[in-house]
Amino acid sequence: MNKCVITGRLTKDPELKFVPGSGKAVANFTLAVDRKFKQEGQQSADFIPVVVWGKQAESTANYMRKGSQLSVAGKIQTRNYESKDGTRIYVTEVVADEVQFLEWGNKQQSTTPQGYDSKYVSNTSGGFNNNSFDEDITPVDDEIPF
Repeated sequence: MNKCVITGRLTKDPELKFVPGSGKAVANFTLAVDRKFKQEGQQSADFIPVVVWGKQAESTANYMRKGSQLSVAGKIQTRNYESKDGTRIYVTEVVADEVQFLEWGNKQQSTTPQGYDSKYVSNTSGGFNNNSFDEDITPVDDEIPF
């Protein structure tokens, strides 16, 4: 069985491309994954290349930035190709089936996803972040009548 799950931080912003002809989205990025065992207080990490396709690729490129923490589930895949100078290049990477955002974008900004107004995003206590609503939205009590 070929399945892996890794959690780490982006080393740089994801690179989004579209396949010519089909227009399918593909994002490439590298995750820095901490090693469990450290040598005498020194922190070490592995830098693992990841490829993700489709809508997940677009979401990852749009919402994640350098330093963001992600969890990726997928399979390890190897491939090779010939470079312009004629040498054979071998690549090992994780092809993601699932990408989970463990934090949103930049830490200095709010944790509200881009494109959403923070007053409509539920907080951890189950309520709303503030009580100002647009005219066409009626607030609903937290209690369900049944």
